[in-house]
Amino acid sequence: MTSPTTHHEVDLAIVGAGPSGLYATYYAGFRELSVALIDALPQVGGQVAALYPEKAIHDVAAVPGIRGQQMIDALAEQAASADPVMLLGRSALTLVEDDESVTLTLDTGETVRAKALLITAGIGSFTPRELPVGSEYLDRGLRYFVPRLAELADQDVLVVGGGDSALDWALGLEPIARSVTLAHRRPQFRAHERSVADLGTSSVEVLTPFEVVEINGDDVIEDVVVESKDGERRTLKVQAVVAALGFIADLGPMDDWGLEQQRRRILVDRTMRTNRKRVFAAGDLAHYEGKVQLISIGFGEAALAVNHITALVRPGSALTPGHSSDQ
Repeated sequence: MTSPTTHHEVDLAIVGAGPSGLYATYYAGFRELSVALIDALPQVGGQVAALYPEKAIHDVAAVPGIRGQQMIDALAEQAASADPVMLLGRSALTLVEDDESVTLTLDTGETVRAKALLITAGIGSFTPRELPVGSEYLDRGLRYFVPRLAELADQDVLVVGGGDSALDWALGLEPIARSVTLAHRRPQFRAHERSVADLGTSSVEVLTPFEVVEINGDDVIEDVVVESKDGERRTLKVQAVVAALGFIADLGPMDDWGLEQQRRRILVDRTMRTNRKRVFAAGDLAHYEGKVQLISIGFGEAALAVNHITALVRPGSALTPGHSSDQ
């Protein structure tokens, strides 16, 4: 439970309670560090819990497939073993670093003093890229997220986009929607190879290269007009449009923390340390040459960061802790 005090002192402050942050919390407890876990959302899980709780996740080692919320629930249970100070529904505004610690000021007025900071804030705050047409149908058939697939059961659905989210939603809706069509403006997809392969063997109708040019209906969506680059037009009788065109990320106050960035990501070295001595980053927000954005890689980065943080805040500690089965 969150302490009623306005000042917290811990070994490690973690900003971002998504998958990487939750695993880092557990692993810091395994390394016997005290932890404060901070997130602007009122619940743990980050984007996965807020946007994709029913998405099937396939890139976690030893787990052939798991729904987003199931994974978050398991990570939260694992993280609880570290007995962290949970500071949810709070945003970190300012960061001050000295030779021995970092101090965060939260939007509630609380302060957190820690020997190190680990940022696992995903892509920061995020807003969806809007469909160029049909904004007046938002929440009347047009949506940008599908937190509950069952909401679109027995409907004719058009999914727009060619990335992981678009294919995940199209494939997830296939067994429960009356029909699913996927429209993408390019012939190539930017999604995981397995998803592209699954799409090819599914009943989802794929239209490429097509873009949405009209959305029509009296009160709710009744049909959508898509057009190819060579001028071919098709009218699709659908009741729901899911626009999965990506997000615009915003680091918010972290932009003022003096952290080196590249393309809205925080640059880190091979120990996951930023350009500031006591500030590390892991997960989607961290960037280095050759980075691949996978949840499983975020877990590895979190463990790597915590091990190096342990050596920093407890001089003389072993960088390699041994095996969890030895505990």
